[in-house]
Amino acid sequence: MIRLEHVSKTFQTKDGEVQAVKNVSLHIQEGEIFGIIGFSGAGKSTLVRCINLLERPDSGNVYLEDKDLLKLTPKELRVERQKMGMIFQHFNLMKSRTVYDNIAMPLEHIGWDKNRIKQRVSELLELIDLEERKDSYPSQLSGGQKQRVAIARALANNPKVLLCDEATSALDPQTTQTILDLIKKINREMHITVVIITHEMAVVKEVCDHIAVMENGRVVENGDIVSVFSDPQQEVTKNFINTTNNTRKIDAFIEEENPLIALKENQVLVHLQYQSANTAEPIISTVSREFNVNINLLFANVEIVHDSPIGQIEAIFTGDSEDIKKGFEYFKKSGVKVEVKKYGSMVF
Repeated sequence: MIRLEHVSKTFQTKDGEVQAVKNVSLHIQEGEIFGIIGFSGAGKSTLVRCINLLERPDSGNVYLEDKDLLKLTPKELRVERQKMGMIFQHFNLMKSRTVYDNIAMPLEHIGWDKNRIKQRVSELLELIDLEERKDSYPSQLSGGQKQRVAIARALANNPKVLLCDEATSALDPQTTQTILDLIKKINREMHITVVIITHEMAVVKEVCDHIAVMENGRVVENGDIVSVFSDPQQEVTKNFINTTNNTRKIDAFIEEENPLIALKENQVLVHLQYQSANTAEPIISTVSREFNVNINLLFANVEIVHDSPIGQIEAIFTGDSEDIKKGFEYFKKSGVKVEVKKYGSMVF
């Protein structure tokens, strides 16, 4: 559906060149919700603007349905851009236009007649559940309502792709959830491919099928959401995932030498990462019973990621070092990732 091949983009600033995107290649399948996540300055917003050529790459190729957008004439490019709607963090609605007129605007630009526009706008108002606000102005709407109008406007001419650039960053958590639910509905019922740019792992975890992690202009990790979430390879990915669980707390406790994790000689502090297939198995009790290891759970969390359960546990293991090592081996053979966060004075 969308294919980026070795795309790079550099900006000239008063302080010199800034290479925002560096040799990025991605393949976004038709019908999926694809998340591109990165901290501020990672290059993700520049990358999404390269998809519809709001920013023209310095090098590389950008394909939409096997057409290289960089090789099209301006007229041909305008036609292809109509296949891509886009929404932004700050909505970008016309303040002087009503809800109805904001949604109708792109259809007016491409020459639809009034009756056809009226029918399409009515359909979209029903989709976003704002029929009763069609004559309201943006200043009379809440943030969530404004974003719903922006989504309807982006969908007006039946695009095949919806690009979302930090579309929920200005919204409170409850409103964010309603917007994400709407995006999932659009993807499911209208079969629109969605690309979401965000710095929030909770957003990616909620809606995305696939994820690419960006750092310093590069894609450093790329895979289906369950695989990346259950077994992250890069430090930046682990940091993102830790924003949605209690691993951060343990790391902070270690750094500040919190009494909660003061270990005795025969203890170790362990992080366990359960894979989706074994979260329901009684592995903890089995290891404790079979290997004579006491396991004190500090934090335990099971999250549902794309309908797959993924569990994480922070625990203190107490016992003989050989018994604990045997327990670790049992965990690993069962598909559970084991990471020792802190040792007592025992020797392994």
